[in-house]
Order: sequence, then C-alpha cells, then structure tokens
Amino acid sequence: MAGVSEPAKRRRVPAMAPEERRAALIAVTVPLLREHGLAVTTRQIADAAGVAEGTIFGVFPDKNTLLRAAVLHAFDPEPLVDSLRGVAGGGDLRSRLVAVVDLLRWRLSANEPLVAAIRKMAGDPAAGQEFLERMQETRRAMLAGIAAVIEPDAALLRRDPRSAARLLLMMVMASVHNGFGDRTALGGLSSAEVVSLVLDGLLVRTPDETAPTGGSR
Repeated sequence: MAGVSEPAKRRRVPAMAPEERRAALIAVTVPLLREHGLAVTTRQIADAAGVAEGTIFGVFPDKNTLLRAAVLHAFDPEPLVDSLRGVAGGGDLRSRLVAVVDLLRWRLSANEPLVAAIRKMAGDPAAGQEFLERMQETRRAMLAGIAAVIEPDAALLRRDPRSAARLLLMMVMASVHNGFGDRTALGGLSSAEVVSLVLDGLLVRTPDETAPTGGSR
C-alpha cells in the first residue's frame, strides 16, 4: 500500500517478557554471527528478529554483550547432548557412531567461524574465563554423550567407552578443523570412514586373528 512508512512494513512480533526477548535476540544472532562474524550489525540482528534496532538496547546494554551471549549460546552442549541421547536408542554400534559423527561434524563446522570471534572477545579477562569454562563444559558433555552411545557395546571394544569417545572426537575434530594446515588430509573422509578408522582399530580380535601366524615362540 502506497504511503506506508518503512517501520510499518517491518514484520511485527508479539510482545515478550524481557527474558523471552533476550532469548529470541540471541537465537537470531547466532546464525548471523556464523555468517558475518563480529562484523554483524545491530540493524541486521533487529531485521532478523523483526524488531526496532532500539529494542536490542532495551535488553542488552551494548552490542558486545549480545554477541558474547550469542557465542556462549552457540556452544551450549545441551542441544547436541539431546541429539546424542536420541542416537543411543537403536541400531548397531557402527551405525550409531556414524550418526554421532554426522552430528559432531555439523556442530563443529557450524561453530568453527565463531572460534575467531571468541579469540577477539576473550581479550576481556572476565569474558575469556567465561568462554574457557563454557568450552570445557561443552567438551565434557560431548564426551559423556558419545560414551553413552558406545556403552551398550562396551564389551566389543579393547578400550572403555570414555576412551573410545575421546578417540572418536579427536578424529572428528581433525577432519573438521584445519589444525595441520591441510584441510584435504582428513576433511574428505566420510562419516563412515571416520568411524571405520577408529572402530576397526578398537574392535576385539577373534581368536583366529590373535593366534600366532607361525614359527616358534
């Protein structure tokens, strides 16, 4: 309709309590941070949330406080742990672990762009400690979730579920992150190949496989 002002065209959202508004702003900021990094603007965030830009500052004192809350939310382990609980319910060990690797790779890949943001924002000692504690919490929760998926078949492995979970997570991280300067080295592995590299080295050998191949002792 002609003559309608730009603010009137904005998608209206229902009134929310402050905590609900805070959660909604954080939720829309996370994907914008993954796409734009710390260059994301409050205008982009407001447009994504369907609110006036000033609404942000009615909930957060400044942009950096919102970005810090969004980064911490992105590394919240609970959504991943909930997904891992769903995987633990069925299928054989190999198929369960392939599903685990799919989940881990998505999570790590999605949050990889935020690592640079964490390094920049961690210049504030208080924020740096907060980020460190969240990363440690996330790592512990991920390992516990993976171990729970492995636990029903613990008797098949030469290592305990926690150790197997750590090995799997290390392999997934190596396949996602460019830690050795060559992304193609492990990045081209499928989830099934990652599982095979870890699991086939952990499976208990049969008597025939462990028997001497010949010659005297």
